[in-house]
Amino acid sequence: MYEDLTRKNDNAIFEIFLTKKEIEKAIDQALKQIKLNIEFFDDLFPAPAATKGVYKRISNTEWTNGFWTGILWLAYQHTKEPGYKKIAEKNVTSFADRINKKVAVNHHDLGFLYSTSVVSEYKITGNKKAKEIALKAADCLLSRFQPNGRFIQAWGDLEDDKEYRLIIDSLMNIPLLYWAEQVTQNSKYGEVADQHYRNVINTVIRDNGSTYHTYFFDRKSGKPLKGMTKQGYSNDSSWARGQAWAVYGIPLHYKYRHNHKDFKIFTGVTNYFLNRLPADFIPYWDLIFNDGDNQPKDSSSGAIAICGIAEMLKNLPESFSYKQKYVILLHKMMRSLIDNYANKDLKPGAPLLDHGVYSWHSGKGVDEGNIWGDYFYFEALMRFYEDWKVFW
Repeated sequence: MYEDLTRKNDNAIFEIFLTKKEIEKAIDQALKQIKLNIEFFDDLFPAPAATKGVYKRISNTEWTNGFWTGILWLAYQHTKEPGYKKIAEKNVTSFADRINKKVAVNHHDLGFLYSTSVVSEYKITGNKKAKEIALKAADCLLSRFQPNGRFIQAWGDLEDDKEYRLIIDSLMNIPLLYWAEQVTQNSKYGEVADQHYRNVINTVIRDNGSTYHTYFFDRKSGKPLKGMTKQGYSNDSSWARGQAWAVYGIPLHYKYRHNHKDFKIFTGVTNYFLNRLPADFIPYWDLIFNDGDNQPKDSSSGAIAICGIAEMLKNLPESFSYKQKYVILLHKMMRSLIDNYANKDLKPGAPLLDHGVYSWHSGKGVDEGNIWGDYFYFEALMRFYEDWKVFW
């Protein structure tokens, strides 16, 4: 199921292990940009990807809006400055309105939207209204479960045969259901999440640890049919961000279920990802590419994978054969993000992290910052800095 870590460049010329001082400096730089962006966005939100280095301002309608609010909660957690909390709470009011009016929630990305923005508020402040809002989002996600096939449909009308599929991103959305089970003691949430998780693991992950982006099912029989891509280079390649969702989503499943079988699955997808990193340890937008292929990087995939590896390292036993190699590569990836990808050109509306890819096929957000990259970069910094209280 998994490859050995066979990289030859473990003796890179730069120092491996980051110091707390270096992390503090990177956090301070990120906070300066966040303060500029608070004034820039005001009551609005950043578009999913920047355009010429600046995010457009949009209303709360995209699948990515929760990441900006999550950044604000991370900033408040770290600094305890009330200004971050004030604007984050304003955002949460918008998320309440969005779920109550069912504005652009006809998809599975409710975890991306509500775990980072509203569950985070509940965990930080204990606000019961935030808990109620997040539970409404969990119920909305629950409504997308297809009993015939036992999975949560990713997109589109639930009666549409052409959209009868799950996607790998969902591994990051089902923690909303596990959280809902935890706070309500109602097993219906966890039962759906468990069934969906099993179907993801058994379909989108190939035998060599690489991943499909999407997997289709037969609507009548519920039988798995075929894996395809929407964002990756080809149906046979491995889209870097999708692979990173698996690297992080599996540890989040372990967080709630403590199933030791997750270790082997995690090793498969993680080793596949790490073995295909280029010289600077940050992936190209699809793992089929490497140095010399003249393709754009996707820094967000690196940030997501860092968070996932850091989460699983808390649980892997000391005897686990790859544990030390994971620690070393984690530091190398993080150092590369800080030195080579973190935005140093501070200005209103700019990203925290440059050189990401939203959608290569459509040309959207190619070699630009994207808001989920910013969020996971900041989360990664927090994980390096302290024993971070996980939002997911």
